[in-house]
Amino acid sequence: MPLEFGVHTFAAVPVVDGAPLSPAQVLRDVVQEGIAAERAGLAFFGAGEHHREDFAISAPEIVLGALATVTERIRLGTAVTVLSSNDPVRVFEQFSTLDGISSGRAELIVGRGSFTESFPLFGYRLEDYQALFEERLELLAALVREEPVTWSGELRSPLVEQSVHPRSHAAEHGGRMPVWVGVGGSPESVIRTARHGFDMMLAIIGGSPAQFAPFSGLYRKAMEQFGHTAGRVGMHSPGLIAETDAEAKRILMPQWLVFRNRLGRERGWGEASEREFDANAAEHGALFVGSPETVAQKIVWAHETLGIERFDLKYDSGTLHEDNLRTIELFGTEVVPRVRALLGE
Repeated sequence: MPLEFGVHTFAAVPVVDGAPLSPAQVLRDVVQEGIAAERAGLAFFGAGEHHREDFAISAPEIVLGALATVTERIRLGTAVTVLSSNDPVRVFEQFSTLDGISSGRAELIVGRGSFTESFPLFGYRLEDYQALFEERLELLAALVREEPVTWSGELRSPLVEQSVHPRSHAAEHGGRMPVWVGVGGSPESVIRTARHGFDMMLAIIGGSPAQFAPFSGLYRKAMEQFGHTAGRVGMHSPGLIAETDAEAKRILMPQWLVFRNRLGRERGWGEASEREFDANAAEHGALFVGSPETVAQKIVWAHETLGIERFDLKYDSGTLHEDNLRTIELFGTEVVPRVRALLGE
């Protein structure tokens, strides 16, 4: 299976002249970035869900609906939908609607998310963090079969022979909307994903992708043992592409440090340094930052190490719209052809 390529955005709000950019402007920029991703020939555009002032997208389905009306080929989805604090029935309805509007281009990437602001916002208890995700993933698995659902759990009212509408464009044409589960690196998450027969997206944001290699093998073995046809393994990693390695690092490093240290203060981590950035930007690190040739070589290494079927680049890290557009253009028009040539595709 040829390697596929996509891009993700969290719509991080850039700081310009000492002040945050308007979130409304960031949302409009995201739509233009999605159009640019299609123009560059990429397969997928993903929008993350966050409920914080430093990210502009809290309702990614609306952004994706806007993109569905101005694109024709690129597949559209979340990266991720925070399923623990979303009702699976509503999630299915939103994405079957998106699938219809886009003529079958909707994809779901669901996960627990790395932030917890949505729990108090929507009235959920953090004590139920794990149980909510497990229960809602089970219900989502039943819903995407698009048959009448009978289901019961502990944290949501039951369903009895309940049909959910509208049916997706995919189901009307004999298929199923693609669903990926974002996995951060625990064997339990891998097994849970395989049990439901979903595709697996490895969220690799630090360290080395090589650390995740055992999870690819575990997933494929578990899919077979659960009796599912072979699923896909993808990876999501942050990065930035420019004409040279030095230029790419010059643009990304200050923004990466701002975000990393903001998160570190919230979570009690120490201050990040340029040395930590350099380690992540190195040959086998998690940041895909550099010239088209550097990034292409690194993707080939990751593909061979993890056996992935899709590589998704998170292209924004508080970077400016023009830098994001340049990354998308270079990724689609220069990195992807280089990777395909190196892989002999």
